[in-house]
Amino acid sequence: MMHRASKLFFLAAACLCSAAAFSAEPCRQEAAWDVACLRQRYAVPLKAWPAPRIEGGGEWREMAAVNPPDLPKTVPYALLRLGIRLFYDKALSDSGEIACASCHRPDHAFADTLPVTPGHAGRKGMRNAPALVGVSHATSLFWDGRSPTLEHQALGPVADPAEMAMALDKLPGKLAAIAGYREDFRRAYGDDAVTLPRIQSALAAYERTLVPTPTRFDAFLKGQAQALDDKELLGLHLFRTKAGCMTCHHGPALSDNKFHNLGLTWFGRKYEDLGRYKVTGDVRDVGKFRTPTLRNVAQSGPWMHNGLFPALRGILNMYNAGMPRPKPVNEAQAVDPRFPVNSELLKPLDLNEEEIRALEAFLHVL
Repeated sequence: MMHRASKLFFLAAACLCSAAAFSAEPCRQEAAWDVACLRQRYAVPLKAWPAPRIEGGGEWREMAAVNPPDLPKTVPYALLRLGIRLFYDKALSDSGEIACASCHRPDHAFADTLPVTPGHAGRKGMRNAPALVGVSHATSLFWDGRSPTLEHQALGPVADPAEMAMALDKLPGKLAAIAGYREDFRRAYGDDAVTLPRIQSALAAYERTLVPTPTRFDAFLKGQAQALDDKELLGLHLFRTKAGCMTCHHGPALSDNKFHNLGLTWFGRKYEDLGRYKVTGDVRDVGKFRTPTLRNVAQSGPWMHNGLFPALRGILNMYNAGMPRPKPVNEAQAVDPRFPVNSELLKPLDLNEEEIRALEAFLHVL
């Protein structure tokens, strides 16, 4: 189970606030929440909603409803069809048994149902396949942010020996020999040359169209006041205020696109993963992983960078407790400059049972 530690821990980057600063709540009388009061506070345009609690006072962007891609203005149909064909084609793997969609399932927010997906010859990496819904809003890709664009990212899993294990120098010829591909490339690019840059471009073009499935939350954002029930509405309010989730989960994709250490590195243990440090070499980045989107999050479990959490409730319980606080177990770790330091944004939340249930209900409607 420890091997699964990460997708919801990034979900966790959402609830990083201290209950101590949660004061003078006008819709709470002693131990009870006044839902009628909350409905009044949210029955106004979005810009007039209660301001979010942002731990550390960082920058944030307001929530936004999901909008479908503007096709074919953003992506020509011929290019989109080619990208779709490539994304679902197992010919992109050396074995002919694995497609991009094998790990990024359309009915699962384009994430996987397993903590870590077996790849070529059953090999396993260390990380969970992240959800691709809303990926057009990401400013870097992979849990550690090692790719700056979708084009750069596209061939990483294809070439990875633990994933699709395809020799990139052989891929264009392999596809060109399959019936219909040359014609598809001609329609998309004007001639029938099958090249790696074009494969990257087509895959990235399709992935940019993977918007989250609209939900009742989108309807609520657009002014349908009854789209959320009482529990979900309370969850929305807590998400914005007492739980401080918008510290890291804001904007259209509910992600700050930053990197945070949530205490899940397993430093010095079997499943150690030092996260962004492996990309930057900066000891301040040990254990940091990119904040994932929370859009359609209830469909994309298990969660966190290693798939540790099989249930959203488990993640909320951990955030409520302030997340784990690793301590050195020996002198060598105590003096190791790489020993991970948890994000200073993480603090116990002091949420009661009703509030945790409300937050969970709200996550299910995202």
